[in-house]
Amino acid sequence: MENINVKSTRIVEESYRRLCTSVFRYIYYKIGNKEEAEDLVQDTFVRLMEYKQMLCEETVQSFIFTIARNLVTDYLRRYYKRREINVYLLETTVTYNNNVESRIVADDLARREKHRMSLLSPQRRVIYRMNRYEEKTVPEIALKLQLSLRTVENHLFAGRKEVREYMRQCI
Repeated sequence: MENINVKSTRIVEESYRRLCTSVFRYIYYKIGNKEEAEDLVQDTFVRLMEYKQMLCEETVQSFIFTIARNLVTDYLRRYYKRREINVYLLETTVTYNNNVESRIVADDLARREKHRMSLLSPQRRVIYRMNRYEEKTVPEIALKLQLSLRTVENHLFAGRKEVREYMRQCI
């Protein structure tokens, strides 16, 4: 058993001296960041040491580059995920900074919606208002106005359609 550990340690040491520069170039070519590439080279050889029982001189080079490839893949996944999060945060910040402008636009759209709602027939207007602003469900509206569910659904559908078409023209 001791002989395997000594042999494995010797294989790792020789491989490090022989392949360190090649592994660095491979990783640096893939990620384009010198400091991160140096870290990943170290991680490659640390990970190689975890496989002491499996090492043999004939296959160690392929094994090292397989480990390096997997580490690069993991690194790039994390890198792009971080970039995606940063872009999202930047867009959120920009959206937040435009809050005043957005509020003005939202107020204008709300005013236009109320104007169009005022042009609906009286019963359709009441049903639309109860659903949209009072957040009443169709059964609640039907019960309160003593109408059938189908009548309320039809008025609500038609009212939403009219308001939606008007709003589309405004936008």
